[in-house]
Amino acid sequence: QVQLVESGGGLVQTGGSLRLACTVSGRTFSSYAVPWFRQAPGKERECVATISVSGSSTYYEDSVKGRFTISRDNAKNTVYLQMNSLTPEDTAVYYCAAGLWARTGLSPQKDEYVYWGQGTQVTVSS
Repeated sequence: QVQLVESGGGLVQTGGSLRLACTVSGRTFSSYAVPWFRQAPGKERECVATISVSGSSTYYEDSVKGRFTISRDNAKNTVYLQMNSLTPEDTAVYYCAAGLWARTGLSPQKDEYVYWGQGTQVTVSS
């Protein structure tokens, strides 16, 4: 059983920053890709960023490149998403997910991931 818990969401002004964290249960954290997705009302869930097991390779959705940074601390079973220069278009529920690295690689496709957290709300005011 793999369980994921997101934290760090909240309300910020345009231009502000937040750091999200995803903690993952179990003893096989380093075997999983742990991407971040987001979903706004009426919109499709989209992958924001993901990272390789070692942390040496990353993927970012075009709209967040240069603003968001994904990282992982395998010793703490945690993946982080540092979000800077936030805009109202970043408002969404942010979810972390997990899937076996051997299966998912850096895929941004949501159907590739089996395990999901409960989500954390990020609201950026104008």
